[in-house]
Amino acid sequence: MKEPAATAAGAVSEDADDAVVAVVSLYAKQKKIYARAVSGWFAGWRWTLVWATQLLYYGLPWLSWNDRQAVLFELASRRFYIFGLVLYPQDFIYLTALLIISAYALFLFTAVAGRLWCGYACPQTVYTEIFMWVERRFEGDRMARIKLDEGPWSLNRLWRQSATQVAWIAIALWTGLTFVGYFTPIRELLVSAANFGLGPWEWFWVLFYGLATYGNAGYLREQVCKYMCPDARFQSAMFDKDTLIISYDAERGDPRGTRSRKIDARAQGLGDCIDCGLCVQVCPTGIDIRDGLQYECIGCTACIDVCNGVMDKMKYPRGLIRYATQNSLSGHLSRTEMLKRVLRPRVLGYTAVLVLIVAALGVSMALRSPFRVDVVRDRASLARIVGEGRIENVYRLQVMNATERPQQYRIGVAGLAGASIDRGTELQLEPAQAQWLTVSVSVPPESAAAAGPGAHPIRFEIERLASTVDPALVRAGEPSTFLVPR
Repeated sequence: MKEPAATAAGAVSEDADDAVVAVVSLYAKQKKIYARAVSGWFAGWRWTLVWATQLLYYGLPWLSWNDRQAVLFELASRRFYIFGLVLYPQDFIYLTALLIISAYALFLFTAVAGRLWCGYACPQTVYTEIFMWVERRFEGDRMARIKLDEGPWSLNRLWRQSATQVAWIAIALWTGLTFVGYFTPIRELLVSAANFGLGPWEWFWVLFYGLATYGNAGYLREQVCKYMCPDARFQSAMFDKDTLIISYDAERGDPRGTRSRKIDARAQGLGDCIDCGLCVQVCPTGIDIRDGLQYECIGCTACIDVCNGVMDKMKYPRGLIRYATQNSLSGHLSRTEMLKRVLRPRVLGYTAVLVLIVAALGVSMALRSPFRVDVVRDRASLARIVGEGRIENVYRLQVMNATERPQQYRIGVAGLAGASIDRGTELQLEPAQAQWLTVSVSVPPESAAAAGPGAHPIRFEIERLASTVDPALVRAGEPSTFLVPR
């Protein structure tokens, strides 16, 4: 007797000869989302942010400042120019402060109004918006694109989709060139690129950044936000019931149903939602906001704009989908009451910390010394006896001119009686120049005997000499130790 055969779905056929094995794939192909174009108040703000961020990104490398690129990060020379600032790797603390400010700003905006960053200024959102605009220009709006993709290949489909790809590739390559233009002067970079003379690392980053832009904004789109970006996961931890989120007013909108403009919806037992589905069609992540808050929602507000347009046509009040808090919906709070509750301890705490950090960074930048000094002991010769029994230690000093004018410095030492520097004490540096110099510090034998054997603190004192351009005398000090042998 033959054993019954089990199918992949778990069912068993009584007749093994007639058994059919069903193969069930565990992978479902990602369904393409055809987001519909939308216009409205929030869409206008979103495009304002697109223009502002891209003018800043693409325009900064072309600005000049003191006969150089205004914003330039020269990794080879380890100098970073930001308009009038000249920064060195030792100024990394400012980058740290900037990242902390960005993090607290994100926390604050999220606690107040949800995913504002994701919906308006995130590069993924911005470039997806640009690529979708290009796609609509060549292939049409939602239904036209669906029809084009589902139809057979034709000359019309070929030229439209080819033109879309060419435009996407051009934007992506220009984006990659601009990115590298922050590290290599962009005018030189473009000349080298036109002559195919870029270095291997420049080619790599142009193509890598361009490919990332092309792939993320052209194809991955909502999948980056839903599956790859961690922001959607940790931002939800900053939400509470008084956070302004994009909400569907179910109490007002349900029961849903289609109807004529002329009928009385309440008399028919219907809510304000006409179940047109436009809020789903305009969503770039393909969710239905009427199902409640979902982590896939990036806060782009497209559903608010399209729903307000429908409400206008139906002669209903706007705001069926709107920014609201969970407490305001459940407690029927007025707009004023809702906004008052937004200013809660969490928001005030984020604001206070953010203001303090920004103020500290501003004060630090204002009081920043126009030059820096680093001291390194010469490990090859810790201490030695030279002429007249003097004890000598050798050091390496790095003096960095953080201005874009020639400067002259005087070097001195203090901390031990009779200590002196056995070399010229004045140093001339060109604009933004950093120079290492070897200096020998010696003390007379009687001072060494009085101090005793061991390491003793000393201090190098560097003065920027006054000039007609920089009349202020600026001093800086750097501690070190002087070793007296036994």
